Order: sequence, then C-alpha cells, then structure tokens
Amino acid sequence: MEMDERSAMETLVSQQIVTAMKARDQERTGALRLIKAALMNKAIEKRGPLTQAESEQVLASMIKQRRDSIDHFTRGNRPELAAKENAEIVIIEEFLPKTAGEDALAALVNEAIAEVAASAGHKPSAKEMGLAMKAVQAKLQAAGLRAEGRTVSELVKKTLAA
Repeated sequence: MEMDERSAMETLVSQQIVTAMKARDQERTGALRLIKAALMNKAIEKRGPLTQAESEQVLASMIKQRRDSIDHFTRGNRPELAAKENAEIVIIEEFLPKTAGEDALAALVNEAIAEVAASAGHKPSAKEMGLAMKAVQAKLQAAGLRAEGRTVSELVKKTLAA
C-alpha cells in the first residue's frame, strides 16, 4: 500500500507507534501494532483506503472482542490477562470519538424518536425500532459521539415502551 493511500487513522497510529517505541513502552507499542494491523487488514480486504467511519468500525469491533475476552478471562480466573485486555481497550479508545454519556445518549434517543414520530405522524411502536435506531445512530455520528449498540438498543426499547 502506498503512503498516500493510508487512512488518516492509520497514519496517526503509525506516528504513535514511533513515539511509544522511543519511550520504550512495550505494552503500548504492542497494542498500537495490533490496531495498525487490524486497520491494514481491513484496507486490504476493501482494496482501498478506509474512511474515518470504517476505521472507527474496526476499532469498535476490536474493543468488543476485548470486552468478550475480559469476560472469559474473569470467569476463567485469569485476572492478569483480563488486565492486559483492559489496558488495550484504553489505548484503542484514544483513537475513537468520546463515548456519549448516559444523559446525552438519553437526550439523543428522545430527540430521534420525536423526529421519527413527527415524520410518521404517530409515536413509533416497538415494531418501528429499526427506524428509531437508525435515527439515533445518525444523531450520534452528527454529534461526533459513539455508543455501544447494545446500550443504544436497550435505551430505545425502554423509551418506545414508555
């Protein structure tokens, strides 16, 4: 892959790797290399540079994998491995937009549902959850925030049921 075909995220990660290597921070260097490898693999799979949204998607899935691993390591009584995965999550999150707080997320959900209700002419029901979810995701993206899908889904369900 040529230099000008790299995504902005990949370039940033590469710069961070150099900084971490100079600081002799092995854990950070390792985690950053994992991020870079995941981004490069996705770009190769796509056969082109990744957009910002695609890069964020790759990182979000890396975080999800690590959360699953933490769960397994905790149940398997391996706290040292769980701690390592947790440290990697912290590093990965540096490259993502900040997570929406509960209050901000609730406000976005209410706003999105109100918009869906206005366009549909009635309060959306649980059957129209997909529409509400799309509206919430669009609002999150517009606000430059992110939230875990499961959290958004639960909040939308609760709001629609109210």
